[in-house]
Amino acid sequence: MTNRDAKVVPTLRYKDATRAIEWLGKAFGFEPRLVVAGEDGTVAHAQLVSDDVMIMLGSARDDEFGRLQKPPESGGACTQSAYIIVHDPDAHYARAVAAGAEVVLEIADQDYGGRMYSCRDLEGHLWNFGSYDPWGAA
Repeated sequence: MTNRDAKVVPTLRYKDATRAIEWLGKAFGFEPRLVVAGEDGTVAHAQLVSDDVMIMLGSARDDEFGRLQKPPESGGACTQSAYIIVHDPDAHYARAVAAGAEVVLEIADQDYGGRMYSCRDLEGHLWNFGSYDPWGAA
């Protein structure tokens, strides 16, 4: 397996996963590929895709994994975030802003190449979108 064969699928937990699925589609263009309903209107597991990118998410819950991964507190720092390559970062930025994404780093050209912005979603997860492709840079 080469590095280009490796795949990383970010996973997230949301307090209101059903609302998050709808918002992530509106703001970032993710479409549901699979949504498994949980108890009491929760989401046990969901797979969302946009082009060749996939994320997985579910409702926050108090189970073994849920105690390890929780939604971020409002505006708090996080230890990981996804960087997703997009073809038109300016159009993507406009879509995210129109959907109410909280922009934390304005869209800008980067010294290392490409154009990028960072934002928080409706529950505070940090997302980064840009045109820089680290696979093509080497």
